[in-house]
Amino acid sequence: TGYYGDGLNAIIVFAACFLPDSSRTDYNYVMENLFLYVISTLELMVAEDYMIVYLNGATPRRRMPGLGWMKKCYQMIDRRLRKNLKSFIIVHPSWFIRTILAVTRPFISSKFSSKIQYVNTLAELREMIPMEYVHIPDSIVKYDEEKCIKRRIRTSCLSNDPEMASVEQE
Repeated sequence: TGYYGDGLNAIIVFAACFLPDSSRTDYNYVMENLFLYVISTLELMVAEDYMIVYLNGATPRRRMPGLGWMKKCYQMIDRRLRKNLKSFIIVHPSWFIRTILAVTRPFISSKFSSKIQYVNTLAELREMIPMEYVHIPDSIVKYDEEKCIKRRIRTSCLSNDPEMASVEQE
């Protein structure tokens, strides 16, 4: 968690990799209480505008929150909190997250939809928000580095392959 602007605008960081495994017998109980904790924290921290940074990288599918849980969270957030949310940034979005949001877009408000932004790397995130007060877990940093290395290797392989180079030029 950090702040931006004149110091009253909160940046809430939510790392999905730390969510409980859905195979837990008490999973619903834990997720319900986690939601209540998140909402009470938001109500205490948010004086004015705020943004949520959702770190999706390094998260196995079994730890990602389900559609029902996300819908319930959205519905239970009071109007003031929904109104003061300036952006919901999803870092390292998976195809699953993109698909869920595409499918649910007709059922959520266009105002909320317009606040959702996808960011593929931590470097892109740094261009959007001040990072000096935002803690990114080591597992997310490592995931980002590995992803960037793979992207560089893929790009360099494509540019060294004469067939791909001719395709790129067309």
